[in-house]
Amino acid sequence: MGDISRTFGAFVSLRRSTLGWTQIRLASEVGRSEDWMSLVERDMQQVKDLTLLQRFAEVLGVDLAELITLPQPAAERARSRPRKPASATLTSTSAAEEDDVRRRPFLTLAAAALFAPAAGQQAAHAEEKASLAVLEDLLLYGAGRIPSPRREPSQATVAASLVTSRREFKAARYDALTRALPGRIAAAEMIGSAEERARNVARLYNIAVRLCIKVGTNNLVAITADRALTAARLGGDPLITAEAQRMVSSSWRRQGSLARATDIVVVAAEDLLADASVSETARLATRGDLYATAAYTAAKSGDRSYAHALIREAADSAAAASRSSGLLDGVQGVALHELSVHYELGDAGRAIEMAATIDPAALPTAERQARFFTDVARAFDQWGKPEQCYRALLAAEEAAPQEVRRGAVRDLATGLLRHDRKLPGVRDFAARAGVQII
Repeated sequence: MGDISRTFGAFVSLRRSTLGWTQIRLASEVGRSEDWMSLVERDMQQVKDLTLLQRFAEVLGVDLAELITLPQPAAERARSRPRKPASATLTSTSAAEEDDVRRRPFLTLAAAALFAPAAGQQAAHAEEKASLAVLEDLLLYGAGRIPSPRREPSQATVAASLVTSRREFKAARYDALTRALPGRIAAAEMIGSAEERARNVARLYNIAVRLCIKVGTNNLVAITADRALTAARLGGDPLITAEAQRMVSSSWRRQGSLARATDIVVVAAEDLLADASVSETARLATRGDLYATAAYTAAKSGDRSYAHALIREAADSAAAASRSSGLLDGVQGVALHELSVHYELGDAGRAIEMAATIDPAALPTAERQARFFTDVARAFDQWGKPEQCYRALLAAEEAAPQEVRRGAVRDLATGLLRHDRKLPGVRDFAARAGVQII
């Protein structure tokens, strides 16, 4: 079997290659995502669960005792001492601390993403950073590292927490959601049968992925998406699984793997369409969401014809679901994605034409309204119209003040500072968005 003095991740990677397997094949064999497996092989993810280690030993054809002896990322030491600020960890020059950084790469990367933004953003994001640290602790160490709930959770409180989490996200109340979500996930892991727990945890992790995207923490996007998909598969609900696959696609897109991100949701859409256990209306509505996500990703890769074909499929599916249910939510969602598709393809004029067909007052949530105005602002910026861009950003802020903390808004605000003499108040707006004003 070779020298086992190598790390666990390196050993798994070598054994997988010897078997002629891809990462996705090994991930499938052990019931995890390819994203998760990539972290394992790069020694950025611990594998301490004995059942999971036994599964690794079985599929790789090695002895469990041999596998257990391999060194893994040293998370235990991190638990037993106070956490250092990321800046201290990253700037330390002692040999001991450099070795610690090398052995705990994921924790370092996550801390860098959460705790080291540009100076101008620190005040605006102080509360979000502290709250997201609790989510990070939940992901890394489990529920034992987060504050205990004030009262014992029940099925009713878990169900209510799902409703509240969705409502807070739709209202763009990201600060409140960030504070509460780790505790809600921990509570959901305690209540109900194994399948019920898995479904509720998957639903909450799906929300967590979207929250991390809003706050701009790419490292946590990947981990929360993996947790969502793992739990969804255990729960056995095709619609929850499809949503988790959409979140995994978003994670791959944010890492720059656009072709893989597109394929994930296209395959998920086709698999769902063939699943007779789900009502036709639900299949069509979810298929529309999946294809809309695929279209946006294809547009980011510059594949014009594929993006247009996918957004047409999304629109057709959403329209068919709407005719059956009488609801417009899916149709509106696809329309917003189509606006983004035109922008990503460089068609600012078409994006603005598309925006003119959408009544923002009819969009049912603050989050969706702010997303609409932000995309309109991006299109006007692309078109070279700063005044219209600024007005759209102000409308986004009015709809959902916390949306101005997003990276896309911050980038636009930074560009608008060149026109500060023509745009009264733009410097104050940029400061609210977290731009460092010199």
